[in-house]
Amino acid sequence: TIGLWAGGRFSGKEILPYIISQILGAIVAAAVLFVIVTGREGGEIGGFAANGYGEHSPAGYSMLAAIVTEFVMTYMFLIVILGATYERAPQGLAGVAIGLALTLIHLISIPVTNTSVNPARSISQALFVGDWALAQLWVFIVIPVLGALAAGAVYKYLGQK
Repeated sequence: TIGLWAGGRFSGKEILPYIISQILGAIVAAAVLFVIVTGREGGEIGGFAANGYGEHSPAGYSMLAAIVTEFVMTYMFLIVILGATYERAPQGLAGVAIGLALTLIHLISIPVTNTSVNPARSISQALFVGDWALAQLWVFIVIPVLGALAAGAVYKYLGQK
């Protein structure tokens, strides 16, 4: 949302309601997953796919690695979205380009951070995990927003409004 706004593709007056809707939707989805995961004998949420770094990274990556990964992956995802949905881009293929980009992003970043690229997704999981996930959450809010802003600014600079 913020990246699309920075790229001139989203109205500023729509940002707050859209972000609130995304966060609420993510929390509802996480609640459904929570009920499923804990719905069997011995079912524990564990890390609940929350985003993390250091000892909470799936493969033990540092905070710096998490920051670089989330910035670059979010930046690239927004560049693909903005480019694929550009009015002069080939029509009908945006979903394929965006879906393949998101798949690649997950393949690269799941071992590093469990993949955020969307603060709403990170917030929802952290609320259920609590503790360390809430303490590290700032990285998965601030860095994807900065990556999205950078992508929007570059897109606008290149004249792709």
